[in-house]
Amino acid sequence: MRWRLKLRFRSALLLATLPAVVAFAFSQNVYAQSQPGLPPEKVAAVFGQNIHYFEFGQGPVVILLHGLGSVKEIWLANVGALASKYHVYAIDQIGFGHSDKPLLEYKIATFVDFLQGFMQAQNIGKATLVGNSLGGWIALDFTAQHPEMVEKLVLVDSAGLSSMREPAVDLNASSVAGMRTVLESVFYNKQMVTDQTVLRVFTDHVRNNDGYTIQRLQAGLVTPQFEDMKLAAIHAPTLVVWGRQDELLPVAAGEKLRDSIAGAKLTVFDQCGHVPQLEKAAEFNQALLDFLAK
Repeated sequence: MRWRLKLRFRSALLLATLPAVVAFAFSQNVYAQSQPGLPPEKVAAVFGQNIHYFEFGQGPVVILLHGLGSVKEIWLANVGALASKYHVYAIDQIGFGHSDKPLLEYKIATFVDFLQGFMQAQNIGKATLVGNSLGGWIALDFTAQHPEMVEKLVLVDSAGLSSMREPAVDLNASSVAGMRTVLESVFYNKQMVTDQTVLRVFTDHVRNNDGYTIQRLQAGLVTPQFEDMKLAAIHAPTLVVWGRQDELLPVAAGEKLRDSIAGAKLTVFDQCGHVPQLEKAAEFNQALLDFLAK
């Protein structure tokens, strides 16, 4: 039974890894079309480690949380819309992107602690958390542990539920061909998966140098720490966003989050896969702005 739990948890982590690997090339292109250039990258010290981040706009604080293996740039298709009214932080979480990668036994609690430390370092008392896949898992756990620090919660095709099924593809791509298979499982619109994109995403994946973080997170969490039993304790206004054609985490998972979190609302985008903030960026941005304005 124990090995089955371990396998199930590793599958869940791989599901949470996926958007990270794919998103950078797409989101950077969208941002470049509408913005003159990226802001300077900033650095915050948290527990003696350097956390790199982008900062946009002014107003109520919104923090964007990427998935496992990802980088802060995955939100570039969304920050322009948000920054007109909100103070937006997009961070490289500990162990990923340009942030330090200490030799830790990474756990969900590790990311929760570093998120709290980042908020304290920036003198942020309360913020809206927006998390995709593993980022949603971290946001859920953070909200359960630190409800006084969360204004609102947005879960985008979020991982973290025990009902997550084992993926039909090998999401830990170690070849160009394997990366193509992964990408085609992420997007509803397969035309987005061009030869150039596959090569760029695979190259970025290799260059990220976050394999140790992923490996230790998988190895260190033998007993699953899913969020099912914590959902009833979440009282922050919550928006759940899902792609109806998500091949990795079915919309039923979003429905469970909606039904288990008091007052939660669910928005589902048709003709959309696992990363609606990219595949349906304009619609996603509008749904997010409408929710934040309430």
